[in-house]
Amino acid sequence: MSIQEEVRQEAGTVEENPLRLDVDKAEQVIDALNTDLADAYVLYHQLHKHHWNVEGAEHLQIHLFLQEAYEEVEEAADEIAERIQALGGVPHASMTALSAASTVEPEDEDVYDIRTSFRHDLGMYGDIIESYREHIELANGLGDYATEEMLREQLEDIEEHAHTIDHYLEDDTLVLESATH
Repeated sequence: MSIQEEVRQEAGTVEENPLRLDVDKAEQVIDALNTDLADAYVLYHQLHKHHWNVEGAEHLQIHLFLQEAYEEVEEAADEIAERIQALGGVPHASMTALSAASTVEPEDEDVYDIRTSFRHDLGMYGDIIESYREHIELANGLGDYATEEMLREQLEDIEEHAHTIDHYLEDDTLVLESATH
């Protein structure tokens, strides 16, 4: 029995799409979305790392928050990848392609205290928020209003998580450091 391999569409190419968005415009949107997809996976892995490593009195609350956050990032990534495909493109899927396309810098492999981890997350969220705003404008300018709307909805979730992280970083807390006597 022979196994036949056939490439159906080469990575980096854009084909005609059923959405009737001109291929030249679709290429620009797909490039932006592949960046968003790559950034989402970097954020996903960093949030997941922090979810695994969080400790302390607020462990459970933060553990659950981080799980919700990375799950929403994963859902957004899936939606982005499906939109890329609908526009006639090929979503990045390999770690090599995702790493090359990402515009955010992941935290290293070390484990940090949760405040440091949250500062790293907040910085990444901020970079992604700025990128989303640019890509929303791009999609609007190219007449791709469905992509614009999808990114706007995702941006709301991203901003909400950044806002929550910012609250976690405030110094007002009921948890007191242990006093040494």
